[in-house]
Amino acid sequence: MSQEKKKIYFNNPQLEFRYVAAHTSVFLGGRRLGKTHGIISPWLQRNAQHMPRSGGGIIGSTFQQLLTRTLPGTFKALEDSGYRRNVHYFIGRKPPSSASFKEPVIKPIGYDHVISWYNGSVQYLISQDIPGSSNSLTLQYILGDEAKFLDFDKLKDETFPANGGFKGPWKNSPWLNSILFTSDMPSSKKGSWLLNFKEKMDPEVINSIKYLVWKIYELKQKPKTEWNLRKLKEYNLELAQLRSIAVYYREVSTIENIELLGKKYIAQMKRDLPPLIFLTSIMCIRPGKLKDGFYPSLREKVHFYTAFNNSYLQNLDYDFEKAQVQSCLQDADVDLHRPICIAFDYNANINWLVAGQADGIKAKVLKSFYVKYNRKLRELVDDFCEYYRHHHSREVTYYYDSTALGSNYAVSNEDFASVICSQFEKNKWTIRRVFLGNPAKHHEKYLMIDQGLKGQKYLLPMLNVDNNEALKLALEHTGIRIGPNGFQKDKSGEKLAETEEDLLEHRTDGTDAFDTLLIGMFLLPDHSSGIVPYGTSASEI
Repeated sequence: MSQEKKKIYFNNPQLEFRYVAAHTSVFLGGRRLGKTHGIISPWLQRNAQHMPRSGGGIIGSTFQQLLTRTLPGTFKALEDSGYRRNVHYFIGRKPPSSASFKEPVIKPIGYDHVISWYNGSVQYLISQDIPGSSNSLTLQYILGDEAKFLDFDKLKDETFPANGGFKGPWKNSPWLNSILFTSDMPSSKKGSWLLNFKEKMDPEVINSIKYLVWKIYELKQKPKTEWNLRKLKEYNLELAQLRSIAVYYREVSTIENIELLGKKYIAQMKRDLPPLIFLTSIMCIRPGKLKDGFYPSLREKVHFYTAFNNSYLQNLDYDFEKAQVQSCLQDADVDLHRPICIAFDYNANINWLVAGQADGIKAKVLKSFYVKYNRKLRELVDDFCEYYRHHHSREVTYYYDSTALGSNYAVSNEDFASVICSQFEKNKWTIRRVFLGNPAKHHEKYLMIDQGLKGQKYLLPMLNVDNNEALKLALEHTGIRIGPNGFQKDKSGEKLAETEEDLLEHRTDGTDAFDTLLIGMFLLPDHSSGIVPYGTSASEI
C-alpha cells in the first residue's frame, strides 16, 4: 500500500537556508517563522542520511528545554515528513534486533539520551545542566536550538572539541563537523555571542553558492550530453568545496512567514507582547540597553541560574505530555522539607508573589507568580499552592510590612495580610508571619540590595531564570531617578493604564515584592516572628 504524497510548504528564508546548505549556520528567526519544521528538521534529516552511521549532537541549555520544547516540535516535523517513532527511529533505548537497524560506526555506551536511526545514524541529547554530558563523545555535527540560552564557555570547553577529529567514511562530506544554531534574537548579553557569526560570514562565498545552485539547476533542465554531465560534476564538486567552508548568518522577521500566519497574527503579537519582546521575538531586531537602573549590579552570569530536576525529567521516559505538567518536581533548587519564604506586592490591577529560600550564603529566588484584574490575592495564593503541591511540610514564612495592613482595595474589612493567611490555611498550609515594620525608604533599599548583589554584605541574591521570566525583565528595566534623599526607583509608570506596549507584569510592581523578600531574608533568614528595623545587618540580629 503506497503512502499518499504530502506537500510541505517552505517560505523563502527556509528555502534559501536549504539550498545554501553551509557548513556552519546561525539562523535567528522570529516566533512562528518555522525554524523547527523548515530549518532544524530538514537539517537533521540531511545529516543523518548524507552521513549514515554517523553521530550528531542536539544541545540544549537544560534537559527540560529539550524535553518540553525542542524534541516535541522536531518529532512532529519528522512525522510530517513521513518518519515514525519506533519505526524509523527510536529514542531513549537501543533499537530491538527485530528492527534490523544498522549499527553506528562508533556505538554509544548507553542509549538513555540517544536517538537511533534506521541507517545507523545516532544523535546524542546533550544538556548543559548535566555536567559532562558531551564528554567522551565523538561527533560529526552539532545542533543547538534556542541557542541564545546556551553557555558559550561550556560550548567551547566541552562540546566544540567533541565535534572534530575522527573523519571516518564521511571525510568528503561538506557537512562533516557541521554546526547549526537557531534562536530568536538574543535580548541579553548571554546570547550575544551568536551575533558575532555575522562577521564570520563571507558574502562572496554565499553568493557563489547561490550562483552554482542556479547553474546546476539550469544544467539539469538540459539534455544529458557528455559535456553537460561533465560540467554538472564539476559544478557539484565546486559547490561541495564552497559549502564545506561557508558560514551562513541570517536575521529573519516573523513577517517572512506572513503567507501562513496572516497579518492578524502579527497585529495580535504587537498587541499582546511588551515592546522589547515584540522587537526581539517577532521582528528579530537587536535590542537597545537600559544604561542606568535601580539594580545596576545585577549580572547575567552572577545572579541568574538554571536548576531543573533532571532525575525526575529523565524518568518520564520521553513522555512529552507529562513533561508539560508544571510543578515543583521539575525544580532542583527548592528544598521540599524547609519552609519557603514569600513576599507580596499589592495593587488593584496586578498582584505579585515572589518565593525564595536561603541556601548557605545565597538568597535563592525560586519562582515568582502574578495575577491580573479579576484574579486577586486568593487566586495568587492558590496558584502558589498548586505549583508547590508536592512540598512536604507545607510551610511558608511570610515577610510583610505595613503596606499589607489596613487596606484591601477599599472593598473589604480584611487587610491584605489577613486574606493571604486565611487562603494559605484554606489550602492546608502553615504560614508564619514576619512583620518588617514600615517600608524602607528607596535609598535604603537601593543600598542594601546593591550591597547584596555585589556580595559585600547580606546574602547573595540568585534568581532561577526559567521561573522568573517576567520578574527578570522588570528588574533589568527598572529605572532610577534622583530624589531628595538620593536614589529612588522610578515608579512613574505603575498608575498608567495597561497598553499593548506597556504590560503590567513588566513594570516595577514585581520588583517591590522582590525587594521585600530580599530584605526579609537578609535581616531575618531564620526567624518566624519579630520586628527588626531596616538597616540592621544580619550579624546584629
